[in-house]
Amino acid sequence: MQRRSLVSAALAAGLLLAAAGCADSDPKSSSGAAASTLKIGFLGSLTGTYQAVGTDLKSGFELYLATHDNKLGGHPIDLKIADEGDGAPTAVPAATKLIKDDKVVALTGIVGGGSVAAVAPLLAEAKIPLIGSNGRPDLKDLSGVWTTSFMSTDTGKSIAQYIKDKVNGPVYAIGPDYQGGYDQVGGFTTEFLKLGGTLVNGKATFTPFPTTTNFLPFFSQIKASNAKAVYTFYAGKAAIDFVKQYAQSDAKDIPLYSAGFLTEGSVLQAQGDAAKNILNVCNYSPDLDNEENRKFVAAWKQKHPDATPTTYAMASYDAAAVLDRAIAAAGDNPTPESINAAVGKLGQIPSPRGNWQFGPQTHSPIQKWYLRQVRNDGRALANVMVQDLATVGA
Repeated sequence: MQRRSLVSAALAAGLLLAAAGCADSDPKSSSGAAASTLKIGFLGSLTGTYQAVGTDLKSGFELYLATHDNKLGGHPIDLKIADEGDGAPTAVPAATKLIKDDKVVALTGIVGGGSVAAVAPLLAEAKIPLIGSNGRPDLKDLSGVWTTSFMSTDTGKSIAQYIKDKVNGPVYAIGPDYQGGYDQVGGFTTEFLKLGGTLVNGKATFTPFPTTTNFLPFFSQIKASNAKAVYTFYAGKAAIDFVKQYAQSDAKDIPLYSAGFLTEGSVLQAQGDAAKNILNVCNYSPDLDNEENRKFVAAWKQKHPDATPTTYAMASYDAAAVLDRAIAAAGDNPTPESINAAVGKLGQIPSPRGNWQFGPQTHSPIQKWYLRQVRNDGRALANVMVQDLATVGA
């Protein structure tokens, strides 16, 4: 079913959903006493290179609250919001305030893998669970860390077989020079090489971040390399620069494959026709035909009539759903420790992306990944679902 059909049906049911969203939220504890207000911390990039991503994470979490009477697990929620900025140097003091001053019982959000790695030890010391909603690197201590989005290596890993089968020749891999870039591109290159593929540049090329705004010298290298395809990961403003310049470069006729974040959300509108035909991999597409997605799209369109829901918003919406279930299971007086214990026992989570569950080894989703292509859906450019790729997670 095309996205426009889903959205039309969703809008028709929107008011009913808003009214019904909190039907199962009980404002009282099982003992009959009034449920206490809980403080939940949100940390995301609300300024800087990844502002669009952080804003979508915030909007997704707030959407779940809005459709559930601002309660999770029957408890009124006081959402404390802090700015992650461009990475660890700003994320750490912001997280410290949420932990020490605001005394949150759980933290969610976080855009950058480097920010996650820097903030996780603070949360572990305070015994506060993290229900992260964007990419995450490998961490030694996962006892209080859960991720509703993905491991950063999963994206590229899930499309490697498809590219190996479709591309007759070597591939050029390129991405940004920071932890998320290493993981995203590294997930592809590791799996691609394991499958017998060849990288024309021997190993991935990494561009200085966030200072690289002119990608044309790199595209000249790609053209000269005789690569038969390119695989990349960028997001936010860097993704806009990369795609628009690629379409104007000598390399423009070389097929471009990417992590879905290259063309996700508001960046696609900024890229315009330069993004047409890019094939990308993502764990969500707004045109997925399932009941949870129809509800999610309906609620999103009521609040954001001019925007399409993104994987960032979906994962943050799911983070709120995880906390809703965990807090409800954590007893009359939920603590960070009881909430964390409950998360580990949740089992399958109904989701707009399709049902998923936390992997016991990674505490991140075991989930399907989808191939999408940028093309016109009606009059608007969209990431249109092409096919299932693989189920990844452990």
